[in-house]
Amino acid sequence: MFKTNESGLDRGIRIVLGLVMLVLGWGGFVGGWAGVLLQWVGFIPLITGIIGWCPLYSLFHISTCPVKAQTR
Repeated sequence: MFKTNESGLDRGIRIVLGLVMLVLGWGGFVGGWAGVLLQWVGFIPLITGIIGWCPLYSLFHISTCPVKAQTR
């Protein structure tokens, strides 16, 4: 569907960051408006890391995915 534009390291960092944000927000470690913000914003890096495609990378024509060698 979408062309992958994230490297494996980029995807791993996003998944871990998203999970940490969700745990901090939903686990009650951070309260108030900051906790609610973490609860919802944490889904963005988690989902983009899982699918390997970042809409902002596409918008700005950025890719951390290594270029595959062309075969003849």
